[in-house]
Amino acid sequence: EQLSKKYEEYDELAALLMASPDGGHDADQAKSAVNKANAQGAEPGGKMLSLDVDENKRSRMTKRAIPTPNIPEPMPPNLAFMFTKISPEQKMYMWNIYTMIFCLECLSIVMYWALLKYGVVSFAAATSIYGFVMIVLCIQNVYILHDVIHGATFPPYEWQNYITHPFADFISIPWMDLIMEHNRHHNSTFDLLNHGEFGWDPANWLYTLQEWTMEWYGWCTVPLVPLWHFCGANDTGFLFACLWWLNFPDSGPGGKCDKGFYSKWLPVRAKHVSFQFVLWSCVWLLGSVGLNRPLSEGWRFVLLVSFFCRCGFALAWMFIANLNHSHLWNEFLASDPERSWPMLHGCMAFCLGGRHRWNEMLFHDVHHMCPGRIGAMSQRGRFHGWMKVHDACVEILSNGLWKSEDAETVMEQHQKRRSLVIKSRVGK
Repeated sequence: EQLSKKYEEYDELAALLMASPDGGHDADQAKSAVNKANAQGAEPGGKMLSLDVDENKRSRMTKRAIPTPNIPEPMPPNLAFMFTKISPEQKMYMWNIYTMIFCLECLSIVMYWALLKYGVVSFAAATSIYGFVMIVLCIQNVYILHDVIHGATFPPYEWQNYITHPFADFISIPWMDLIMEHNRHHNSTFDLLNHGEFGWDPANWLYTLQEWTMEWYGWCTVPLVPLWHFCGANDTGFLFACLWWLNFPDSGPGGKCDKGFYSKWLPVRAKHVSFQFVLWSCVWLLGSVGLNRPLSEGWRFVLLVSFFCRCGFALAWMFIANLNHSHLWNEFLASDPERSWPMLHGCMAFCLGGRHRWNEMLFHDVHHMCPGRIGAMSQRGRFHGWMKVHDACVEILSNGLWKSEDAETVMEQHQKRRSLVIKSRVGK
């Protein structure tokens, strides 16, 4: 009942889920919310809430028909856990982890202040300790954020809406906007390498610097990708917030503001930005009054704190967005690098926090097939172990991810090649 009320409150999210690749586990509640909104005279969903197709229901960019996820039927017992809705206890567990990460981020800032205040170690040592801890925490912040979006969308307590990513930038989009834009990304990009195939993808500008051309000189702009993230172009940054706010919600009839803008979205955004202002003001006070400096010098501490937060968020988003959606990486995966590069996989899994995180890099295409029903690979790995999720993804991949009568895409060719190589290695 509470879930239904949430979808009725955010009927735009319900409309997005209705247009998503698999509809998700909340399809009934979403459909009910959309029908109720339509019955109450809600304005038809604009371009942000629907797929951009022509009169033949084909992509305007690639001319492909909307593919259907190849969900196993009947469902094999060894794959059922991947498509099972997560339990309320699992949702609560993830939000508890989320809350813990926020608290640890706050404590790490206080620790940094204490190290500087009492001179326990040198400035360089204190900054290095804080920087390492905060980068690790911010990487985990992005992973739990992605896990929670897919399956535990609405937090158990209202205040948890504000702690999801406040340290990513000085101003960012609130939690509900983040959920909206991420679902918009999935609705636009079914195939990992056909960005924005079925409409505008808000994440598309993250890929431009790495793949604006496939010629050799395209590599000249790749070094700018980390800087682009650092400046706030990713999902939790200020530049991205500006991009999203300029595009959502859709304009009403005659170019007027959407009727839900002032009553719903503006208050949500104002509350989130206000919380961030208070939080960063506390950091400013720690770095000024707390260190016996003039109030005007708080910026010195704020910039150091923010620098390492941005580094952590940028690193995580580069893996989830840029690496997963790159031609080079998916071509590399097609050669079964787990066999030929085992040390690389082990090291990267360690850096990201475990092999269940690394599964997200190995099977992001499976995630895009069923973002609602399967969710994130990292999320499934939390409760079932990385190996079980890994083996299930291999089998799902070998069955083919999409039902489509159109010509194979480059990504589908990579997937077929990868499946054949893996099956020959494991002897299946």
